[in-house]
This record gives sequence, structure tokens and C-alpha cells, in this order.
Amino acid sequence: MQHAVGAPLPPPHGPGIGHVGRPYQAQHAGHPGPPPISPPPGQAPPPPPGQAPPAPGQAPPAPGRPQQPPAPGQAPQPGWSGTGPTPPPAGQTAGHTGHVQLPPGGPVPLPAPPAGAGTGGATLAVLLIGPAGAGKTTVAKLWAARRRVPTAHVSLDDVREWVRSGFADPQAGWNDHSEAQYRLARRTCGFAARNFLANGISCILDDAVFPDRPVVGLGGWKRHVGPGLLPVVLLPGLEIVLERNAERSGNRRLSDEEVARIHGRMAGWYGSGLPIIDNSAYDVETTARVLDDVLARSIASPPAW
Repeated sequence: MQHAVGAPLPPPHGPGIGHVGRPYQAQHAGHPGPPPISPPPGQAPPPPPGQAPPAPGQAPPAPGRPQQPPAPGQAPQPGWSGTGPTPPPAGQTAGHTGHVQLPPGGPVPLPAPPAGAGTGGATLAVLLIGPAGAGKTTVAKLWAARRRVPTAHVSLDDVREWVRSGFADPQAGWNDHSEAQYRLARRTCGFAARNFLANGISCILDDAVFPDRPVVGLGGWKRHVGPGLLPVVLLPGLEIVLERNAERSGNRRLSDEEVARIHGRMAGWYGSGLPIIDNSAYDVETTARVLDDVLARSIASPPAW
């Protein structure tokens, strides 16, 4: 008999199965069916369907007594083929959902002074401040990537844009809605930084923090991250900021008037006691190296803020 390519194969013939795959009893109503086939002398009868055969040297289970699944934390009975509860790993109690228990995040303390040059292997939390177009995100990413120890980068603008529907764009006007989303994003960034630091991963955050607006000032960052947060201001000249802003697109690009206004307000950081980097004549790599040196000095002598 030939079958079409790709068609399902007919069921095999066997005891109790007719020529078309239907049970013998279904084809011959009222007939008890063929007698069961006895095993050869000296061989145990086959196990019932769904039960694994006994291991060599072990007696088969008593008829009429189905095997029970193993209790949690106990080894399965001989011949058990089901999937019982998986016991938790050693040293872990039931109820935990993961095999790695992470320490909870807490307020970030001041880091210990590094042994070598720069920040070395210190675990620290950094806040890079600057106007739009200062290069905060680019410098922060490179500095985090070049460190010898695990370091994460979190941008407040990126976290704010996690809100897709109902995003309150500050360019449309600063109001209660945009302020609420800003506060939520800042708190989320602080929560992330705390958890990174608690697990041995440094974190650098970037935000356009204004010196003359307490709502979007340093107080909230210190409250959400901890007293060990190290702020650094990145403040190039206005012409550099305008040039970089012109290369942006979407809602990240501001009008020249808005850029000039923000840059003028950022000048209030002079005299604040915070370290300021004028990266007007620096490329990204040079700025990242200068940032590392400034942070090393901040660790040795933390700024008062």
C-alpha cells in the first residue's frame, strides 16, 4: 500500500488492533477480544501503561496499588517516572522564586579612597549635571564602559521616555503633569542606582539639574540615592552647546533660545562648590579621563552640597 508524501502514517498492527487502527472490540461488538499474550518463561510481565518498568534487581510494584508521586524534598520511589515537585537548592527554603538572592539596595555611602590613580576599582555613584548639548550622556556612557570594574549608566531622559502614551514633554510647558513624571523618573533612577551599588556595580546618572530650582535640584537626588552621591557639572561654552544641539533630532532638540536660557541658568553652579568641567576644547575620551580625575579628588575630599 502506498501513502501520499507528508500524509500521516497508519497506526501499527498489534494485539487488540484491527487492520484500520480501531480496537478489536470496536470491530467485533460483544467479543471479549483476543486473549492476552503471556510473557516467555522466566520474564516478568510488561508494566501497565504509564508506569516505568522496575529497575534490574527490584521487584515490580504490587498489582492494584498505584505508585504515589514523591513528596517535596524526597527521592522518588523505584520505578517512578512522573515529574514530582522539584526540591529547592541546598540552603534555600521553599517559597523563594530564584536561585540567586540579591541584597536589597540602601542609601549609598561615600566610597573609600581608591588605591591607584583615578577612581580605580572604587564602587561609586555619580551624578553628571549639565545643560542640553553638554555631552552628558555620551561622556557618561564612555566613562562607564572604560572602567575596570562593573559600572552602569542610567540617563534620566531615557527613563522619562519610558512613558509612551501620555508622556509629558517639558518642551510643551512645565506643569504639574511634567513635574510628576520627572519626580517619578528621578525616584526610579535613584532606586536603580541603590540596587546597582548594593550588588557591587557602580552607577553614573545624568540629568540637567538646575541650581536655582529646588524641585529639580540636588536635594531630590541626594534623597533618592544617598549621601555618597558624587555630583559633577559638565559646562562647555554656549557656542559648543548650540552646535551640538543642532545635531539632535526629535524631542531632544531644543530651540536656540531655550538652549541659551538653560545654559545661562546652569552658570549658577559656579561658586556652588561642585566640581565643574569646561569640556569646550575636549573630545569625548579626554572629557571622560578628566571626569575620572575629578571624581578621584571628590572621593578624597567630598564636596559640600
